[in-house]
Amino acid sequence: MSTLLDFEKPIAELEGKAKELRHLQDGSELDLADEIARLESRAAKLLSATYAKLTPWQKAQVARHPDRPRFKDYVAELIEDFTRLAGDRAFADDAAIQGGIGRLRGRSVMVIGQEKGSDTEERVRHNFGMARPEGYRKAVRLMRLAERFGLPVVTLVDTPGAHPGIDAEERGQAEAIARSIECCLDLEVPIVSVIVGEGGSGGAIALAAADRVLMLEHSIYSVISPEGCAAILWRAADKAPEAAEALKFTAQDLLGLGLIDEVIAEPLGGAHRGRQTTIRSVGDAIERHLADLSGRDGSALREARRARFLAMGRPAEG
Repeated sequence: MSTLLDFEKPIAELEGKAKELRHLQDGSELDLADEIARLESRAAKLLSATYAKLTPWQKAQVARHPDRPRFKDYVAELIEDFTRLAGDRAFADDAAIQGGIGRLRGRSVMVIGQEKGSDTEERVRHNFGMARPEGYRKAVRLMRLAERFGLPVVTLVDTPGAHPGIDAEERGQAEAIARSIECCLDLEVPIVSVIVGEGGSGGAIALAAADRVLMLEHSIYSVISPEGCAAILWRAADKAPEAAEALKFTAQDLLGLGLIDEVIAEPLGGAHRGRQTTIRSVGDAIERHLADLSGRDGSALREARRARFLAMGRPAEG
């Protein structure tokens, strides 16, 4: 891994020592197999213990890890014959939201999602996954296109939030997000959404008002970032871990609250340690939910989806 999180450093030290000993052993008469095995066993146990009790703040760091699979990785592995569709037909093509038509394990689908980028150049080009209004208008265009041709929609959410710049506000950011949410709730084709990293505020729910909302085990989904919450409530950046605890934004919290439908397990140590395994697991989950939703009446799908979201936050009677 190119990036180590603070709480992963003790694990990395053990793994590094084992790697050094293995290098020393290669091409020499030294027998260090027992010591290498002992270090690897300690590292594995520490990794398991660490990830079994991650705090919400630590989960936020894992969700943001730069080595997690991105939209382009999921498309490359899961979508055959992918044809990218660009532009909102009104202003521009926003690079933060990508989408197109392809086949997911034999089923034709429309795939839409945020792309953060994998290196500095890509992150700047994709605006770190923070879309402007034209990005959400492009998403609406693609979802309506999918509906016209009877294609289910798959969305992959990974964004810290919509772009907060003046240019985005001038072009109607709030209206564009609202229209995207409205479109999700109005579609008469199945829509499955997966939070694969960060699900930040309206920028996330604009693509996640779906029939089925799934989350990777160490992803987060929240109305605000812990840093933003800490700045508002305490005016102190060092309160972000406390804000993370209070926000209840982990996959496990949201499943317990009934706001999502499934938590997709990540490999031990997070998606950044097992990218291919993670991508296959996401593909399996999407395939299963699309199979369950296929063949259902479009108007019934729409009504059930609307009723589900309208019921969220409603006080229980009695």
